[in-house]
Amino acid sequence: MPVLPSWLTEPLWDQFAGLLPQRPEFDQSHPLGRHRRRIGDRLVFDELLQVLRFGCSYEAIADSTCSATTIRNRRDEWINMGVFTQLKQIALGVYDRVVGLALDRITVDGAITKAPGGGDAAGRSPVDRGKQGMKRSGMTDGYGIPLGRVLAGANRHDSPLLAPTLDLLYELGPLPDKITVHLDAGYDSASSRAVLAERGLHGRIARKGIKAPVQATHRWHIERTHAWQNAFHRLARCYERRTSVIEALFDLADTIITVRSLIRQAWTTHRWAARPRRRP
Repeated sequence: MPVLPSWLTEPLWDQFAGLLPQRPEFDQSHPLGRHRRRIGDRLVFDELLQVLRFGCSYEAIADSTCSATTIRNRRDEWINMGVFTQLKQIALGVYDRVVGLALDRITVDGAITKAPGGGDAAGRSPVDRGKQGMKRSGMTDGYGIPLGRVLAGANRHDSPLLAPTLDLLYELGPLPDKITVHLDAGYDSASSRAVLAERGLHGRIARKGIKAPVQATHRWHIERTHAWQNAFHRLARCYERRTSVIEALFDLADTIITVRSLIRQAWTTHRWAARPRRRP
């Protein structure tokens, strides 16, 4: 069973391959010209998708065609080239042109996941008996398209992470004149309102002491996005220790979510050669 349907992996790989430099099949620097053949980028990309989706170790995914060391080395090579960041930016740009990002309604919220291996973005989890956990302060548009996130230890409160999360907005280019930020009761404080006021943003914050469903408004979009991200089990139970690797995996997962939403919403309004026969 494929890790992702072909109507999703093929456009994803086509764009990813366009960001990679041309490499010779053999290493020309070998003194005898007998260096082993380079493992294909497409094969390593498919292996990395399996690691991201199923959450298993690199050794469990590796086989005779591609070793765990090759997957890690190629992953780090792509990270240093900034390929995952570029891929996410391209996906957001295409989505904005075809469907349109709902940037007038922004939602920010935190989510805690497990981090058994510890690492740069891990801390004692207050909801898991003090075990190592990771918090992501995520931001989405009005539909739930992930716009960015800030990683921190699980023992960090949501409120101090609001400012660096909102600062990611300015990387998206021109913004609407009026932006409403939807927040839950964890941000019901004077400091959070000051952060919004400094950036000229209007906040719709749930009040403490009132049941959440009454004040849910548009905050359910980011809850759904957290569920989408946690479906990639390498993120829900993260064994990576370096923040750069975690960010790259999140960028890849967010790209998949964005492209999947783009295909789903454009299915009824656009026609293209590889369009799925049924709405995904």
